[in-house]
Amino acid sequence: MSEAASPVKILSLVEATTVNAVVKNVMEFHHSARELSEQSPDFPKIEACLVTFERKRDPNHAPNAFVNAALDLKLEVEIIPERRRFDLGAISALRRVIELQKPDLVVTHSVKSHFLLWRSQLWREYPWVAFHHGYTTTDLKMRAYNWLDRWSLPNADRLVTVCHAFARELTRTGVPLEKISVRHNSVRPRPKIATSDVQSFKKRLGVASDERIVLTVGRMSREKAHIDLLDAYKRLRVANPDISSKLVIVGDGPERSRLEAAADAHGLSERVIFAGQISEVQLFYAAADVFALPSHSEGSPNVLLEAMAASLPIVATAVGGVPEIVENNESALLVPANDPQAMAAAIVRLLTDQNLAERLTNNSTALIANQFTPEKYVRALFEIYSSVINARQNRLTLD
Repeated sequence: MSEAASPVKILSLVEATTVNAVVKNVMEFHHSARELSEQSPDFPKIEACLVTFERKRDPNHAPNAFVNAALDLKLEVEIIPERRRFDLGAISALRRVIELQKPDLVVTHSVKSHFLLWRSQLWREYPWVAFHHGYTTTDLKMRAYNWLDRWSLPNADRLVTVCHAFARELTRTGVPLEKISVRHNSVRPRPKIATSDVQSFKKRLGVASDERIVLTVGRMSREKAHIDLLDAYKRLRVANPDISSKLVIVGDGPERSRLEAAADAHGLSERVIFAGQISEVQLFYAAADVFALPSHSEGSPNVLLEAMAASLPIVATAVGGVPEIVENNESALLVPANDPQAMAAAIVRLLTDQNLAERLTNNSTALIANQFTPEKYVRALFEIYSSVINARQNRLTLD
């Protein structure tokens, strides 16, 4: 921006009812931007307005966790009512909100938000940055929804995605590569948890003091490949009966019943802990000995960054943006996707080779401190935003 001290208003469209990975990134950006503007005179104040969509909710149900979390951070929230997932009637309400807010920039974070902004024609009046967080092709309906991006995204001033693998994917939707910026997620390191608290937690979890913990965290959907991790863990147990351990799976989702049935079929029911959806996972990271990420598809996974920040040795599949964050045998052990045997062998290496585990964690925590801090993320993202705002202003001046 030409005047760094001038406030900048950013309106973000976020489709969510829970505090998912996208919501965490949006709120962390605004939280860190607020801190940065208070600490650094060169960084402007960012005025935030979050806009979300919500269908009529049963008053007996729990309140919207996303809205509550945003309000806790003192972020302004506008809620647009809708009758169904792609309710074109929401466009008029969206137009009223944007015209009332008069933002310097509009940022969209999902297929629906991209589509509604495109159909509203508001992108002709306001600078537009669209975030691409990756696709989840769980069924035919979701694949059809994702197809809408082929109409919407080429009209955005700039696209931001979380890894180069997704950038290449976007070019196949008709978006020119020069309009795409890549920015990996960041993580805010947390204070170290006391050993006594970790021991108490393990006891409550049902893990003996001499048992090792293999941990995974994530939504239970097919692309996260928990089924491969269960297979790997069964192989680990058969080949290494001397390693006393348990597998802890944090998360929930459509695959849960299938995974519980698979654990039972593998004879692992007493060895696998399904912890469910947990909002605060730091104790799990602190108690674990190895973090496993078995996904078939990933962008810039927050759980990977969180495990790195928690100094936890990592085994991950070399998919999507994972190899852009960590290097095999330097900051993690990377294995091919769909290869439970390779994952089992890598987990065993980390459980039995303390020097290797320490070297990897030392390198990964250094990466977090040097490359994936919230300040670096905010500055890099705001540079993208500023360039889009300035480019639009320059075009208006020329016109």
